Formats: sequence, structure tokens, C-alpha cells
Amino acid sequence: MTKQSNQANQKLPLQGAGGARIIISGGGTGGHIFPAIAIANALKKLNPDTEILFVGAKGRMEMEKVPAAGYEIIGLDIQGIQRKSILKNLMFPVKLLGSVRKAVQIIKDFKPDACVGVGGYASGPLLYAAGVMKVPTLIQEQNSYAGITNKILGKKAKKICVAFDGMDKFFPKERIIKTGNPIRKESVDIVGKHMQALELYKLSSRKKTILVTGGSLGAGTLNKSMLAGLDKLIAADVQVVWQTGKFYYKSILAQLGDNIHPNICVVEFLNRMDLAFAAADVIISRAGAGTIAELCVVKKPVILVPSPNVAEDHQTKNALALVTEGAAVLVADRNAEAQLVDKALELLSDKDLQKKLSDNIGKLAMPNADEVIAKEVIQITINN
Repeated sequence: MTKQSNQANQKLPLQGAGGARIIISGGGTGGHIFPAIAIANALKKLNPDTEILFVGAKGRMEMEKVPAAGYEIIGLDIQGIQRKSILKNLMFPVKLLGSVRKAVQIIKDFKPDACVGVGGYASGPLLYAAGVMKVPTLIQEQNSYAGITNKILGKKAKKICVAFDGMDKFFPKERIIKTGNPIRKESVDIVGKHMQALELYKLSSRKKTILVTGGSLGAGTLNKSMLAGLDKLIAADVQVVWQTGKFYYKSILAQLGDNIHPNICVVEFLNRMDLAFAAADVIISRAGAGTIAELCVVKKPVILVPSPNVAEDHQTKNALALVTEGAAVLVADRNAEAQLVDKALELLSDKDLQKKLSDNIGKLAMPNADEVIAKEVIQITINN
């Protein structure tokens, strides 16, 4: 078993009068970027004098999101391995070597007390360079199945912060701390907001509501499944808050036509995730680690449809970690179009199963992961 960190309740000595100097590396997706920013905010909360530098990948979304959060970022010219294109991989070794050289220079210039890797393209070169230069490192592994880069980096990391049990399959057991994944706390603050949510989405308090969310870009399978089962949902008089995602919104509207049923609220993006969660009786979602961390805090019955288009099929492994605890229902991506809406309607009509799922997923919540991880970061600078 991994151990649960007790650092959330400890007061730690902080790094000098000026605070620690910390590099946080990684990104590529919101699932990496939002936890990284949450850790940075927690470090600044511990000591406002903490100096933080982000290192990301050029052209990726962290180059926009991190400065918007108020932090400096330097980009590396790095890419991932392209599984579907051998030609695109020809430049990978060159870019990797160049990124490691630049990471070495960044570390020389910034002189960090510790480096944190949250996953994503830039995390590998930066943490590798830090290990070679004897700078203490911490890995925040978000998924239940560690990727190859983190497995390599974990051999030298002082601490590996994880969100799931059984991670000693991938990392040295004595360095694992079960902290959970940092969440966007404003997104899970749903208490007392049900009526406000219904008003926002123009929903009735007398009808049950399903929330469908495939992330900001959307999930094609979830959209196809909703289209396939739309008549069943309307016949059951069930309401739907349906986030299509940026890539699919216009095409979904075109397919629905001008007369969208009043029970169906179609949105491109959920600007108020807290109200979307508050409106829902049942949630249908992909199974990214950050999403699961938020769902555990929200404590609503959830059906997970893991994306098959991810490394090592890690979303399925994330979902199964909940299913084995009786905390979620899983529908495979390949079966979703035929089965998803039926499963959702079955769940809406089964109050006992709803309660069981809500109770069990709530037991897995770790809402203060950002603070716990930040204290682990400070601890490795003290012990170094």
C-alpha cells in the first residue's frame, strides 16, 4: 500500500527569508497544467516569497495558460513520440538532446532548490537534467498507470506523489506518497448552488438531469452516443446539459437543427463547472485523472467512458480503480454508442445504486492535494 501523507497538518520550516526557488515542468493538456498551477499557488500560499519558474513545451497550451495565471514560463522545443507517424519521429532525438541542453542552462541560470515534474513533454528533459545536476526532484504522477518517462525519472526522484494505490509497481515504494491530484477548487464548490444551476441552464427542478462532459475540446464518442440516444432521453423526459467541446459544437448544432428540444441544453464549453456539477443527478465523463479527482469531491453518481486514444490506455486503468471500489460505472468506448444512454437511464431510475456510487466515490476524495504536494516540495529542499 502507498502511504497517505500527513504533511497537510504539519507546519514546516520554510526556505530562508527569500523563500525557495522552484521549477515546475510539464504541460501539454489541461490535465497537466491545472495541477501544476495549483501546486504553484499552494507554494506561494506557504511562503509568498517562493520564486517559481515554469518550463513547458513551445506551442503547447501551457505557454498561454501559465502566464495568464501570473507565472513566468520558458518553452523547450520538444515533442512527444508520434505513434502514427514514423517520419515525424525523425526529429525527436535532435529535439530531445537540444531540450536537455537548454534545461541544463535553465537550471544553471535559475539555481532551483527543487524541480517538480507534472507530466507532459517538457517534464522529461527538465527532470533528467535536474537529476544529473544533483537538484532534488519530485514527480506528480496523476494516473493509475505510470508512463515510461515518469518510470525512468522516478528512479532518481526524492518523492513521487500519486493519486492511486498500487503505484509501487512503477516506483520505489519508500519514496511514494499518496497525495491525490490537485483540483480546481472553484469547480467543485457546488454546495447550495442547485437552483442557481437550474436557472443558468433553464432546467426544471421537477426533472432529472444528466451532465455530459468530454472536456474542453470534446469527445467524439460521447457526442455520437448522445445523438444516438437522444430520442430515448426525450421520451424519458430527462434533461441533459451537453458539453460538445470546441471541435464538435457547430456540427452537433447542425445535426440537431433549429428545433432543439427544451430538455436538451447544448454548450460548447462549461464556463461554470461548479454549476454544471451542481445541476447534475448523473454525470457522464471521460476518465482523465484530473477529472476523476474532481468527481470524487463532487460525489455525484458517474458513468465513465475512458478514452482509448491515450498512452498505455491509462484512462481505462483510472476508471477501473474506481469501479473496483464500487465508485463508478464503466462503459467501454467501443460500446458507448449502443449502450451509454441506456446505462444512464437505468442509473437515473436506481436510487440505491446512485447512493452507493455517491458514497463510495466520496470516500476517495483528497481535496487538499495541492497543499500536501507543496509541503512535500518544501520538505525535499530542506532535506537535500
